[in-house]
Amino acid sequence: MFNRDRWSEIIEALTSNWFRTILTAFGVLWGIFILIVLLAAGKGLENGVKKDFDGIATNTMFMWTQIASKPYKGLPKGRRFNYRVNDVEALKQNVPELKFVSPRNQLGGFGGSNNVVRGLKTGAYNVYGDYPEIIEQQPMDITMGRFVNYGDIDEKRKVAVIGEGVQREMFEINENPIGDYIKINGVNFMIIGTYKKKSNNGDAEEAQKEIYVPFTSFSQAFNRGDKVGWMAITAKDGYSITELKTEVFDIIKERHTIHPEDNRAIGNFDLYAQYQKIERLFTALRIVGYVIGILVLISGVIGISNIMLIVVKERTKEIGIRRAIGATPWSIRGQILLESVFLTIISGMVGIILGSGLIYLINYILDSSGPVDMFANPSINLGVVMIALSILIISGLLAGLLPAQNAIRIKPVDALRTE
Repeated sequence: MFNRDRWSEIIEALTSNWFRTILTAFGVLWGIFILIVLLAAGKGLENGVKKDFDGIATNTMFMWTQIASKPYKGLPKGRRFNYRVNDVEALKQNVPELKFVSPRNQLGGFGGSNNVVRGLKTGAYNVYGDYPEIIEQQPMDITMGRFVNYGDIDEKRKVAVIGEGVQREMFEINENPIGDYIKINGVNFMIIGTYKKKSNNGDAEEAQKEIYVPFTSFSQAFNRGDKVGWMAITAKDGYSITELKTEVFDIIKERHTIHPEDNRAIGNFDLYAQYQKIERLFTALRIVGYVIGILVLISGVIGISNIMLIVVKERTKEIGIRRAIGATPWSIRGQILLESVFLTIISGMVGIILGSGLIYLINYILDSSGPVDMFANPSINLGVVMIALSILIISGLLAGLLPAQNAIRIKPVDALRTE
């Protein structure tokens, strides 16, 4: 229940020495401010780094062949081998936890010889032979037309989806590429769609200069037979591709007569493992932020505790008089605790407001100046604010506990004798 006289006493006690009160409150204010800014900065860094994973199926592994490093069953080391189309079906049947197994073939590359022609224009581009599932593993925005579908796969249609970078270099401005043709290594492909990819790791321009065609027509047009260059493999939700890849490797090794302990014969890039490393890194950064912020806050709480001890010492005679006229120990303790909690919460709330203001200012600057690599949208969620408020309340109680206990130990007679 609100007690006007009690709150008047609290305000009077805290304002009797403004300078001392402000200096004491600054410790808590600074601690909460540092906590909020550190966590927001960590979140901004996390958002910036994770932009590179936007839209990508992170539970994915890319797998290719290398040279066998051990002899096995009469076959020598140093031999090469190729994945086959039936390897894909074998993985799907034997590892039901896999969501997508996409075989891929690749032609050309950036910096290579010109492999694409349209009229008098030529260019060197990465050309991929893919299945429709690849758009789920490496998403892209289809800006015109459509992507490759299973009708294209089954009928081995010579169709292509080109990036906006290819469109800019091969077509005039405002010229519609849909239905037109390009020659890839001398073979005509009809354009059925254009795409745009997001990329934040420095290769945004090159990511738009790729061409996707059906896997089957790629194999037929460029004499690949049933060979598979590499695979993109994604696990189902609830399963880790990192845990499943040993089983995948064992199946491939058995099918291609590779020594079971030959770990160099199969190359792979585990995107999920890399993503988990980033998750662990930012979890550690959050913990460091909490630890540093709380340690700074504790120093502020110690300051409040010290100042409350001084306040109790200064009010010894007042406390003695109150005890002499019937004030209970609990009322004296409650008064000191309330003063401590009030000062802690007020200073902490100012710290929260200043921290939030700084975060808003940083976001405003980022929005005005455009995106910054590795840093985006620093923010604090409501849960962190609630944790900070809980820390403030507990800190205020702890800061006032020792002074309150000292206050109720004062005997009325001894307090009245104090000068």
